[in-house]
Amino acid sequence: MKNLIIILVLFCSALLYGQDQQLAYDYFRKGEYEKSASIYKVLYEENNFNSNYFTRLIYCYRQLEDYTKTEEIITNHLKKYPNQIQFYVELGYNYELQYDHVRAKENYDKAINGLQEKQSYGYSVGRAFQNNHLLDYALQSYQIVMDANPNSNFNIQIATIYGEKGEIDNMFNAYLDMVEKNEKYRTTILRYVGKYITDDSENEYNILFKNLLLKRLQSNQLNSWNQLLSWLFMQQKQYGRAFIQEKALHMRDADSIGLIGIKTLGEIAFRNEDFNTSKNCFTYVLEHAENPIESIDAKLYLLYVFIETESDLEIVDEKFQELFSEYGINSNTIDIQVAYADFLTFKRNQSDKSIDILKNALNFRSDDFEKGNIKLKLGDVLVFKGSFNEALIYYSQVQTKLKNHVLAQEARFKVAQTSFYKGDFKWAQTQLKVLKGSTSQLIANDALDLSLIIDDNTVQDSLKTALKLYAKSDLLAFQNKDKAAIDSLSVILTEHKGHAIEDETLFKQAEIFEKIGDLTSAESNYLKLIEINTEDILVDDAYFKLAELYFKQNNTEKAKEYYQKIIFDFPSSIHLVEARKKFRTLRGDDLQ
Repeated sequence: MKNLIIILVLFCSALLYGQDQQLAYDYFRKGEYEKSASIYKVLYEENNFNSNYFTRLIYCYRQLEDYTKTEEIITNHLKKYPNQIQFYVELGYNYELQYDHVRAKENYDKAINGLQEKQSYGYSVGRAFQNNHLLDYALQSYQIVMDANPNSNFNIQIATIYGEKGEIDNMFNAYLDMVEKNEKYRTTILRYVGKYITDDSENEYNILFKNLLLKRLQSNQLNSWNQLLSWLFMQQKQYGRAFIQEKALHMRDADSIGLIGIKTLGEIAFRNEDFNTSKNCFTYVLEHAENPIESIDAKLYLLYVFIETESDLEIVDEKFQELFSEYGINSNTIDIQVAYADFLTFKRNQSDKSIDILKNALNFRSDDFEKGNIKLKLGDVLVFKGSFNEALIYYSQVQTKLKNHVLAQEARFKVAQTSFYKGDFKWAQTQLKVLKGSTSQLIANDALDLSLIIDDNTVQDSLKTALKLYAKSDLLAFQNKDKAAIDSLSVILTEHKGHAIEDETLFKQAEIFEKIGDLTSAESNYLKLIEINTEDILVDDAYFKLAELYFKQNNTEKAKEYYQKIIFDFPSSIHLVEARKKFRTLRGDDLQ
């Protein structure tokens, strides 16, 4: 019984103690420093080894401008714990707040000098200086410890301080020093460096980082320097230059580097329509492949490039047949089968044959993710054919089987898109609302765009007549029925002139005109869109499309004019960097 009472007393004491901690912190967070100080004072007196209580108590007294009490508690604490030299910083800063710079410096120097003997307090002292915005002293503290003990590493702290001071070159060098000491830090520093790097190769920080890397590469052939240069060039969408770095890495250290870097670069270059670099990457992979799977993947991507750059569909079909002859139709060639089905559907209008190929591919032993990819493609082919309900079944299966995976999010978007095509806008919006928070930025953006089209065009037209016609036109475009899509969009422009959907209609129709090579009509549409409303959300897209049209037609002056329009009138446009790059190219600037 006696032991039970003791346990209960201890439990209640711990509970009350925890409540005091929380209450003190709540007051502290709300800025009620007098109430917070009264509780932290008790907590500190009961546990004066807890520096957290003590530090917050000091802060409360400072906010109350009770510098005398602050000085008293710090002085008494240092008498009890003379080794805790970080509190000389707090004492010095207390004098600083009273404009007593001499006594402030005396205490700062005590903390600095104490590090010569008590190097284990390097972080505490440096952090105390940082917290009080005494950045030069913080740098000095960390450097003293690092000079005395080469195994200590405060480069992250030093780099952060240089960043706060605006000394970006010193900040970058501190991060690179970390990598030079241990290459495992390469991934870590990218989180910090990435905050300063943009996709603009002319950005001053991009140039600075590149020059620092090149300088280090000249004096020390470290793999990380090539990898960081490759990363930088990829951020700048200079995939050809990134390939030079990846190839140099592989040639220097093929066994440990492998081909993954070049394969990843090739895929990214392909997605960004740099087909030449993608071809170079996968040609290199094919030449150095060490197993059949690598060879199959490389040949498939080379075929993807071939599809995008070759107009003779018979030749493309022959390339597929060559791959099937070489590797067979089995579980190892599922990706080739899916690609062939896509080619047959969207290039050759042979959806029935594609459906047979994809349903057969589902019979091979494969994991849920492979099956998910097959079902997504099967759904696309069924939508192309007009079999919406069957397509929705396959999309829903992917959603159910692969919950929270990006493939499930992609399937949900396809459900929304298919519902949009069918004119079921309410169900489409239900799916799109969920997708606005997608972990995939691309899916989230697509969901937002489609959601805005529905929202913007249902208020003015309760019957959604124009929106239904637009959805039908969008489906026709998806099905490659370009003439029918153009005609359908023309009906909207005639019968619903001045409707909110007019801008989307002009833009969609212009894209189809471009696809079929009617550049004059495309130009006319983009100009009309701009004329209707210069504040429209699609105006910067229209200007950029016009610039691209003129660029392809070698109309240099017109292209420069519209690229300039983006640069000066739309500084927040997603097309800004590309417009600036193209403008400089046309002007004859050296962008190397």
